[in-house]
Amino acid sequence: MYKIYHNHRCKVSRSVLEQLKLTNQPIEIIDYMTKKLSEEELRKLLIELHITPLELVRKNEDLFKKEYKGKTFSNEEWVHILSQNPRLIERPIVQKGYKAIVCRPAELVNQLITVNSEQLTVNSAKRD
Repeated sequence: MYKIYHNHRCKVSRSVLEQLKLTNQPIEIIDYMTKKLSEEELRKLLIELHITPLELVRKNEDLFKKEYKGKTFSNEEWVHILSQNPRLIERPIVQKGYKAIVCRPAELVNQLITVNSEQLTVNSAKRD
């Protein structure tokens, strides 16, 4: 199952969702703008992304420029800031199993789709 952290107002996020639908696999859509991610959920997601909280921040967002640009925060402080301000979270994020990717540009989703297609081919070949 694919999991997409989705903002329906974002063109890139909508494009990635359409690409995922073409796989004919189940998709869980998480509207993180409506239901904020908890700090624990963000920590787990960051581990699967293999990035720091600051790397997940949308630095072109007006809120970032007005409130946070030029200031220094610890990773835990950034996790708290992101959990309280979901529009600062880079999007879309697609997760499959224990791997996640920020799909910006949208074509990056193909890394997850390709890997999973290859795994399916290998697994079906082993059964034959």
